[in-house]
Amino acid sequence: MQHSGKQNILEDFTKLMKIKRYAPSSIRSYKNAISLFLDAFPDKNPENISIREIEEFLYRKIKQDNISASYQKTLVGAIQFLYNNMWRKNFQLKHLYPDRREYKLPVVLSKEEVQKIIQSCNNIKHKSILATIYGGGLRLSECLNLTIKDIDSQRMLIKITQSKGNKDRYVPLSKKLLQLLRDYWKVYKTKHYLFEGQSGEKYSSRSVQNIFKNALKKSGIQKDATVHSLRHSYATHLLESGTDIRIIQVLLGHKNLKTTQIYTQVSRSIIQKLPIPLDDMHI
Repeated sequence: MQHSGKQNILEDFTKLMKIKRYAPSSIRSYKNAISLFLDAFPDKNPENISIREIEEFLYRKIKQDNISASYQKTLVGAIQFLYNNMWRKNFQLKHLYPDRREYKLPVVLSKEEVQKIIQSCNNIKHKSILATIYGGGLRLSECLNLTIKDIDSQRMLIKITQSKGNKDRYVPLSKKLLQLLRDYWKVYKTKHYLFEGQSGEKYSSRSVQNIFKNALKKSGIQKDATVHSLRHSYATHLLESGTDIRIIQVLLGHKNLKTTQIYTQVSRSIIQKLPIPLDDMHI
């Protein structure tokens, strides 16, 4: 496919997703998925691609590239949106979604490890970003979307807007985090976003991922953690302190309680309190 033809499709695709009020993160992931899909058929009009060819495309991605079940779901969702919403094809692609989701326990850091990671940042901006993500249990995108007005020091709340599912919510604002953010703002004096890039735009997610990666390495923690592990750790630490799981669900912005219940399986205090049948035996 010619570059201009692909670009036109991606532009129209993006516009329609925006009209239908998809979250920016969903638009990015779907757009990238469609770009990959179109590249697989360089000499064919994509409107003429058959369901059978879509099946073969997915099979190749699974066998050759070993894509995850989660990414398979993204690909199918994006392709379905392209054909059914944009081109009105009425393709039935439900059979291409994975039947079983991959089940992986989240990587959780102890409170001591979180403290080490945050303290390893000498730059107050870097320290403030990681502290905000952990302190509010935020997704990375939610942290970067924060504006100065979202920090409510009167009610000691952080307002999370444009979160996953387009639902706003509030989380408690830590006194220590508020003081750290005040110290940070005295240095950087951002105008709109709480954390801005050099030109006043929203700070980039890649930069934060690198900040966390460097902090993890500097702290000497041997865990396969990512910046999202701070959110997992926040939820687990709340659960271990006795917070009701339904409250944690609200704080995390989870639509389904089942999503939150995974933290019961990584909570050290809960697991350590469980009886061990083998200990009752003479072996």
